[in-house]
Formats: sequence, C-alpha cells, structure tokens
Amino acid sequence: MSGKRLSMRTIKEVLRLKLACGLSDRQIARSCSIGRATVREYLRRTEEAGLNWPLPEGMDDSQLDALLFPAALPVPTSISRPLPDWVEIRDEMKRKGVTLFLLWEEYKETRPDGYQYSWFCEQYQIWTATLDLVMRQDHRAGEKMFVDYAGQKLHMVDPESGSDVPVEVFVAILGASQLTYVEASYSQKKENFIGSCENALHYFGGVPNAIVTDNLKSAVIKGNRYEPSLNEAFRDFVSHYMMAALPAAPYKPKYKALVEGAVKIIYRTIYGTVKERVYSSLELLNQAIGIALEEHNTRLLKNRPFSRRQLFEETERHTLNPLPEHRYELKHRIIATVMKNNYVNLTEDKHFYSVPYHFIGKKVTLLYGQSEVEVYYRYERIAVHNRNHHPFGYTTLNEHLASKHRYMSDWNPDKFIERGQEIGPETKEYIIQLLSSRQHPEQTYRSCQGVLSFAARAGKERLNNACKRALQYGDYGYQTIRAILEKGLDRNTDEQPDSDQPLPPHDNIRGKNYYQ
Repeated sequence: MSGKRLSMRTIKEVLRLKLACGLSDRQIARSCSIGRATVREYLRRTEEAGLNWPLPEGMDDSQLDALLFPAALPVPTSISRPLPDWVEIRDEMKRKGVTLFLLWEEYKETRPDGYQYSWFCEQYQIWTATLDLVMRQDHRAGEKMFVDYAGQKLHMVDPESGSDVPVEVFVAILGASQLTYVEASYSQKKENFIGSCENALHYFGGVPNAIVTDNLKSAVIKGNRYEPSLNEAFRDFVSHYMMAALPAAPYKPKYKALVEGAVKIIYRTIYGTVKERVYSSLELLNQAIGIALEEHNTRLLKNRPFSRRQLFEETERHTLNPLPEHRYELKHRIIATVMKNNYVNLTEDKHFYSVPYHFIGKKVTLLYGQSEVEVYYRYERIAVHNRNHHPFGYTTLNEHLASKHRYMSDWNPDKFIERGQEIGPETKEYIIQLLSSRQHPEQTYRSCQGVLSFAARAGKERLNNACKRALQYGDYGYQTIRAILEKGLDRNTDEQPDSDQPLPPHDNIRGKNYYQ
C-alpha cells in the first residue's frame, strides 16, 4: 500500500464493492484506479476491525478512520517490562508454520510480566517498517532457492594450447538460512545451467518449494511480468524435482536481491581465494571453489552468533523436500513418422525402434536421453526402449509387430513375395530369403522395398538376373543387388561361383598373398 492514505470516500467505495457487490480485488482496483495491494490492505484492516456493509448507523468518517488506522500503541514507561528480541522474532518467523501468536506465547512463558498480544503485534509491525523497504523480504524455511550467474568470470588455462579460458560462475542460495552454493561451468547453456541447479539441490540435500531464476534463455524463452514462457527442458527439470519455477520479472533485480547480494559477497570471499592459483581443468577449479565455499558457509554471520551452515542445519534442512531417487536426465525431442514396417528412425543414431503397428503412418514425438527413448502420440506414451547407439540396427518389442497380428498394410511379407513373383521366380525366391534373414520380417521391409524398386530403374529382366546371381552367393540385402546392377554383373548369369575360381579383381580385395 502506498504511503499516502486514500480519501475516506474511496475507502468506503472499496468496502461497498467488496462487501455488498462481491467484486474481485482486480475489479475493485480497476474501478477505483488503485493498486490491488492497496485494495487487499484496506480489506484486511476492515476484517481486523470487524466491520461489514452497510457500516453501523451513525458512524462518521473520523470513527471509521480510527478503527481502520489505530495509532501505534506507545511503549509504557510507567512500568518496566521485558522487551522481545525483534531480530530473533524475525528469524523465527522464517520457519514453516510459525506465527506471531506462537512466538508471543513463547515470549509470555519466559516473561509472564511481558506485554499483551495486541501490543506485541503492533510493535513488531512498527519495527519491521523501519527496515530497508527494498531489501526487506521474509523468506520461509524451505520455500525458495535463488539462482544467478556472477557478472565477473573466473579463468582456467587450456593444458594443450596454454590459452586462457573464461568460465561462468553459478550461484545458488536458500532464502531462509542463506546457505550458498557456487560452481564454475563452461557456459550458461541449458545443459550447464540445469546441471548446476541440480548440483545445488544435491549440495543442499533437499528440494525447496520453488526456484527463482533470472530471465536467461536456459530458463525462460520469453520474459513476461505475469506469464513468462519457460524453456521446455527447464520446465521438465523443475517438474522432475517437484518445484515451482518463479522467474524474476524483467529488469527487476530486487525480486532476487538475496542472490544478487550473495554474488557480491563471493567476490570478496571465494574469488579472492581462488584467483591466487592457476587451474588446468574445470574439475580442479571447482575443487578450489568447494574448499573456499565451505569456509564461506561456516563463517559466522556479521553481528550474529551463528553461521549460514548452523542456521541451515537448525532451521531449514528438515523443511526441504526429499530428493527424487534418480537425477534428472536432459532429454531431446524430435518429430518422426512411423514407417510402414512400424519402426521409427532416431536420426541422430540412425537406429530404428518398434512402435505398435496401428500407428503406421502417424507422426509421433521421440523423447530421448542418454539411456532411454520414449515415443509419444498425442501426449500418450506408446513405446519406450533402452537407447541403442548402433547405426542401422533395430530395437524391437514383439507385441508391436504387425506380423504378430492379423493386420494387412502396403508392407507385409505376402505382398512383397507377390510383387517379386511378378518380376520373376529368382526375384521371388530372393525376397523370401531376404525376409527370412532377420529375426523379425519387419526389419527387412525397407530392404525389400529397395530391391523391388530396381524393377522400375533397371528393368525386370536385369533385376531378376541380379537376384539370381545374389542367390548363388547367398548374400541378401539391398546393397548387394545395387552393387551387382552398378557393376553389370547381372549380365554374366551363366557363370557359377566356384571356390576354385579366382575372385574377380576389386580394389578392396587384397588377395591371398597379402597374408603370407
């Protein structure tokens, strides 16, 4: 609420719109041209005063003003009573579930002759109002982790080239205890940023309710004061750790003033220690940062008899949510079409994964990390496989295959054999042998399609002769037929391969004398 008090006419209008008309705080703010925070403050005061609409008969503006804005209770001077430690009260308020009433009860237990609850609350509000209005924020234990990158970079030396390599410095801090985590990384890209955030969580040994970030692209695609658009990988990360993402509003550093202050502190503490040595790897640099970080966290806070580590162990560790069983795995996403052999191609590895046959021809989403490949169709997961990096290989689940069901499509063994029969008996036999050469016939459908396609390019007669020659060698595959046709070997169908006959000359054949 602004420092300037509204006119009593406006205050009455706020009460009327809320209590009589039932409008929302946003609607009232728009109607009265004031802020929503101001509306909420006046409604809170109204509730504390026990007022309703219409106002009591005969109540004038001065009486209403006295109820809504009671004067601060003066500290009695006639009777000397013990005063609360407001700094301690404020620190205790950071704990989950702690209220002023509970703290007042503790105060009265230790000081039975102390002041009453109304005076206790009023004086606490007066005391907090004297603090820095910009920097003053009350952080509940286990509520938020603030993260940011330091503006000044650290440096390491490339051991091979000897050149200087600047590195980013990531900083994370818990709101209540101010326990800090610092790490160096090669860049601010999403892989490094998410990895640093995850390392911070494991350093703290638990997960807060929310993470407050800057508007860097690794976290926020498009900043907005009300609804920022999160980076998809970062959204998956916070979902994995069951946190809420709270990006700071653009150009509003006070929203993450705690971590901004932490960065300034580590310039004096950690930077001053680490810069004294030269490091040849990121691992060595982070080891040095870790030693200086522990000194920073165990050092007593200014004007306090405890350190960040002690405050964390006493007030915040038990409030953090447990870490999940597995660490987050950064995943990539591509769109693919299910081929007629009911496989999808992960183009990065050139490897094929089976999909239930009734999704043939559908566009699906492949979500893959280092260990697993998931296939989704319209937000439903339809297949999951262990990732295989072997190129041109097939990973198959039997229940996915069309050959295990009464299902017909443009690609199936009978139709390939029928098309081979139309070209010639040798082509038909070759297709049969090709289909039998793999554990699952679906894995040969693309090869069969490729072999039969030569009928249009080279002619049925040449293809049939090429298949005849390939049958003689017992070699089954698309590349075999292509090589025979390209080299014109299909025209020498009368020659029978014989082990006594010398192999035809070829650049890749070394000959028997090579091994003597």
